[in-house]
Amino acid sequence: MWKFIQDNRELTILLAIFILFGSLVVFGNFSLETLTMIFNSTQILALLAIGATFVILTRNIDVSVGSIMGLSAVIVGSLLNLGYSLITACLITLLSGILVGGINGFLVTILRIPAIVATLGTLGLYKGIMLVLTGGKWIEGLPQSLKELSEPILLNISPIGWSVFVFVILAYLFLTKTSSGRCFYAVGDNLQGALQLGVNINLIRMSAFAINGAMAALAGIIFASQIGFVPNSTGNGLEMKAIAACVLGGISLLGGAGNIIGAVLGAYFLVQIDTILVLMKVPAYWNNFVAGVVLLSVLVFDGRIRVMIANNIKQQRYARFLKDN
Repeated sequence: MWKFIQDNRELTILLAIFILFGSLVVFGNFSLETLTMIFNSTQILALLAIGATFVILTRNIDVSVGSIMGLSAVIVGSLLNLGYSLITACLITLLSGILVGGINGFLVTILRIPAIVATLGTLGLYKGIMLVLTGGKWIEGLPQSLKELSEPILLNISPIGWSVFVFVILAYLFLTKTSSGRCFYAVGDNLQGALQLGVNINLIRMSAFAINGAMAALAGIIFASQIGFVPNSTGNGLEMKAIAACVLGGISLLGGAGNIIGAVLGAYFLVQIDTILVLMKVPAYWNNFVAGVVLLSVLVFDGRIRVMIANNIKQQRYARFLKDN
């Protein structure tokens, strides 16, 4: 049973999501609108979790994605207010996200700076650039064309929402069904084995950070689209939530294990908790406390499962040894 839970973390987190929905049914707050509202609120964190998945799979970590997201939101907002077209502004923002993500990758891969140290440094750097560009002010008056991307069109889900849904599927298929995608697992799971197979380790690591930057840029665009302005606190603290979503979804911080579906479900679960607390009229300052308790409980549960599985394997090996002798 425990082995099944460990090997099927997506089903476990999905069960937890259904249990939380059950609590909504009990309190009479469940509806299709609630379901889609949580999904729409999850889009940003889901994209950040997807990017974090690529990095964590290679046994690295990036804590600067919140700052990259904020910087990207500032870039797209500034360009639109300067008169650039929506497509041009979004493309420049996406390229900017890839660039700053690539800088993180360069620091970690080429300069051999530990990922946590490098991205802690760039977290402050990108946040500083964001504030310099805005002069510490909010960006307001964004055009309607950007806001329309978040207006519901089908089943109360926006064009961006449907795009995120399709993108999650494509990213999952890339990582699990293509040789290039499996290289990310190989680098994090068995570095020497990946080298012997001819995998370009540096390219994979650089690509992981660049993809992470691209996801943060897309999240910044969606954020600006959803709320119609860009405050100077955009992205604060989301890097920790993105990592938490990955852990909840079964992405191993040791690299080489887990998949994107689990990370996205983990993001949905975290947003679902916040939404339920709001619907139950719990004061907002309880959100982080409750989310922290849930995450800590999952980590403890996950750790106990790993220990039990390891002990079970040792017992089986010992029993076979006794039988052979």
